Amino acid sequence: MATMRQIAAAAGVSAKTVSRVFNDDPHVLPATRERVESIMRELDYVPNSLATAFRSGRPSVIGVAVPDIVDPFFAEIARAVERTARDHDMSTLVTSLGDDPDRERAVLEPMLRRQLAGVVLAPIGDDQSSLAAWASRTPFVFVDRAPGRLTADAFTQDDFGGAFAATTHLVEHGHRRIAFVGDQLALPTTAERLRGYRAALTEAGLPADEGLIALGAATREGAAGALAAIASRATALFSSNAVCTMALLPALAEQPLPLVAFGDFPLAELLRPSVSVITQDPEALGRLAAERIIDRLDRPDARYRRSTVLPVHLVERDSCRAGAATPLSRAIAPGAPPPR
Repeated sequence: MATMRQIAAAAGVSAKTVSRVFNDDPHVLPATRERVESIMRELDYVPNSLATAFRSGRPSVIGVAVPDIVDPFFAEIARAVERTARDHDMSTLVTSLGDDPDRERAVLEPMLRRQLAGVVLAPIGDDQSSLAAWASRTPFVFVDRAPGRLTADAFTQDDFGGAFAATTHLVEHGHRRIAFVGDQLALPTTAERLRGYRAALTEAGLPADEGLIALGAATREGAAGALAAIASRATALFSSNAVCTMALLPALAEQPLPLVAFGDFPLAELLRPSVSVITQDPEALGRLAAERIIDRLDRPDARYRRSTVLPVHLVERDSCRAGAATPLSRAIAPGAPPPR
C-alpha cells in the first residue's frame, strides 16, 4: 500500500501538497491536483485514518453503547448512527452494556480510552456522574434514556405520553382492570411509562390497583410469572416495552388478554391478532444523536437545547379489542412471507 511520501515523490511535490489535495484544499493548482490525484488512483492510495485525525485534530470514530445490540430497537439506533457517521467520512465502534447498572462504567471505559469523536449512549443505570471526567473532553449524547446526575445532550421519546395514550385506548375499548407489565423500575423509561399508565387510570376515574402491576418480565420465564400474577384479575394488558412484549407472547398463547405494547417489534403486524403498539423512532434517535456529535465537533461553542423529546404514536391493530383475546402464538398471517 502506497504512503503519502511515495505519492509525493512520484508526483514531484511535497507530502504537504498531497495532504492538501486529499483534503480538497482550493489553493492547489489544477494541474498539480490532477497529477497527484492520478498517481493516488494509480497506486491505490488509502489514507491512514489515525494520522488524518491527528493532523486535523478531529477524531474519526463515534462510539455507540446500548444495552443490547441484538434488541431490534437499539440495533436500529446503532445503524442510524453508523449511516450518519459514514455520510461524514467517519466510522463507529459499538458495544453492548448488558443489564447490570453497576457494570455500566466498567463496560464503557475500554471504549472511552480510545480517541473518539463522541459517544452515543443508551444508559442502563440512573447515575452517570462517574462519566463527568470523560464528558468534559468527549461529547456524550444520550438516547432513549436521559442521563442521571450528568449534564449532557439527550434525545428521548415521550414515555409518559405514550403510556397514557395506550392505557386510555384500552379504557376506551371498555376495559376497567388494565394491568401493567414491565421490566425494572430502575430504568427511567419504565418509571415514566408506569407514571403515564397511572395518570390515564386517574383521568378515567379508575383506581390504580397495585396488584395489577407486574415487573421482571424481560425474559420468557419472568414474563410468564408476571402474567400469572395478574391474569386472573386483569381484562387487558399494557406492556411497557418490546422486549417484555416478545417475552410475553408464549404465555399469552395460553392466557390471552387484549394488549397494547409500547414499542413496535418484528412481525407484530403479522401476528393473529396483530399487536397494537405505541411506535417509536429509533432511526431518528440515532441520526439526531450522531448529528449532534458532529455539530459539536464543528461548532464547539454553539449553544443547543440539551434535552429533546420526540413524539410517539399509537398504531391500532387488533390486539387491543375486547374480542381479540385469542392465542398470539398463531403468528403468521396466511400468505405472508416467512420470517427472515
